[in-house]
Amino acid sequence: MFPLTRNALNQFKIRSIQQLRSRQSHKNHSQDFHDRYGNTVLASGTAFCVVAWLFTATQIGIEWNLSPVGRVTPKEWNDE
Repeated sequence: MFPLTRNALNQFKIRSIQQLRSRQSHKNHSQDFHDRYGNTVLASGTAFCVVAWLFTATQIGIEWNLSPVGRVTPKEWNDE
């Protein structure tokens, strides 16, 4: 890369970083909904899902992955 081009690119990068920092320092950051309640909403949604799955898994009578070995008997063969 040519020295002149490299110097121009570095100056552009430095200027853009300085502009970003000056914009951020002038901005007043007030708490919005996500800052105030984001973690609470996330935790309550997670708790709701866990409780719903636990209820589903334990109360509605699903038999989970039980083997049919020994419980299934073959039917009699009909030669008709």
